[in-house]
Amino acid sequence: MPQLLFLLLVGLAIWAVYRWYRKEQDRVSSVLRDAEDELEKRYEKEAPKLKRDPKTGVYKPSDDA
Repeated sequence: MPQLLFLLLVGLAIWAVYRWYRKEQDRVSSVLRDAEDELEKRYEKEAPKLKRDPKTGVYKPSDDA
């Protein structure tokens, strides 16, 4: 009987560690996703606006600020 209780406790400990690991993994994933979104917004904001030259068809930075 003590072996069964020991196995039960080990199983519960493994289950608790697994749940903690999954929550931590989700939290880190969420933080990274938010950081990537923030970087993408920053790059879009800093990227120059382009305007197509009708004669040459070449895109050039727009004078609009």
